[in-house]
Amino acid sequence: MSVTSARRLAWALAGVAAALTAGGAVISLNGGDRLEVEKDSFIWAITLVFLVAGHVIVTRQPRNPIGWLFLGGGVSAAVARLAGAYGDYWLDTGDGSRALGQAAVGYGEASWIPFVLVPATFLLLLFPDGRLLSPRWRPVAWCAAVSIAGVAVTTILKPGTLEDHPGIANPYGVESGVLEAVDGLMYLGLMIGLLGSAASVVLRFRRARGEQRQQMKWIALAGAVAAVTIPAMFALYEAIGQGAADGAIMVSILGLPAATAVAIMRYRLYDIDVVIHRTLVYGSLTATLAGVYVGAVLLLQLVLSDVTQGSSLAIAASTLAVAALVRPVRGRIQRTVDRRFFRSHYDAEQTLAAFGARLRDEVDLSALSADLQAVVAETMRPAHVSLWLRARDPA
Repeated sequence: MSVTSARRLAWALAGVAAALTAGGAVISLNGGDRLEVEKDSFIWAITLVFLVAGHVIVTRQPRNPIGWLFLGGGVSAAVARLAGAYGDYWLDTGDGSRALGQAAVGYGEASWIPFVLVPATFLLLLFPDGRLLSPRWRPVAWCAAVSIAGVAVTTILKPGTLEDHPGIANPYGVESGVLEAVDGLMYLGLMIGLLGSAASVVLRFRRARGEQRQQMKWIALAGAVAAVTIPAMFALYEAIGQGAADGAIMVSILGLPAATAVAIMRYRLYDIDVVIHRTLVYGSLTATLAGVYVGAVLLLQLVLSDVTQGSSLAIAASTLAVAALVRPVRGRIQRTVDRRFFRSHYDAEQTLAAFGARLRDEVDLSALSADLQAVVAETMRPAHVSLWLRARDPA
């Protein structure tokens, strides 16, 4: 496919997704429902980010299937929004086509599969060049594809009440022992596909060198953030509230297509080392200060329980303590991260600090010049080092 044709098709898919999303909003309003921004923000964000990432990749690398995968994910998210809106409208009002209403509520049970499971497997298998690691990985790809399709079918045919509409029986539910066996087999195949995809990206990262290794770092960082954020937010769901938890999960998931687009387009590719460094430092700092804050609040409430019945004093004291700890804790964490993960940066800082200490007592110009060239060579590792000194003007 030519670049021009790819761009036209990408714009067409984006237009279709926009029309489907707008149609879902109109149906919700006509059904008497108010648009729930907090509830719908996830599906809207998925649609927008997937479409933008897919469009950026397709218009520049039309033969890379990852771009089309994201465009398909954006369109499927828009279809899910439209199906959900029409299903709610049909159930609430009874108007419209019965067949379409049943299809909408039935599809709603499996509407998340295309834009969640497909990227979760094939993005890892194909990243970054759109090809499998080797032909030996084709069985994993086929296993993932067949299992995803099978899980979608068995989810739609699952008997009983609908998960999104409790009390309403699945119109397409089928009572069958064979279906249960097939469902278990499909989920087993899906686990094989997911684990195989993860193994593929780990092996590709270990083999990668140079530019491709930098690309792999982007997807590894986004995947690590999502892997840490999602279980953490589930654990803190009650403590921080549904809105904050869902927002953090959404941002972590949307980081995958964003990181993929940056890596494939090689935009500021080598900034990933800075991003990883900042993520480790500020992520550790946030977790440490949050733990100190919670512990201090609980401890002070226990100590001051006889003095005051409220918790305002404990909260104020804990806030001041955490504010005072920000700078020293940040410095200690940054030194630890540099020493453990960015050893060359840490060694360079130590070398410069030692050179600065020697510089205060050095008076021999030739010795100072040799020491300066050695420090530059060790810290910056240039191909060649030269030092020119301005001659003293004759008196």
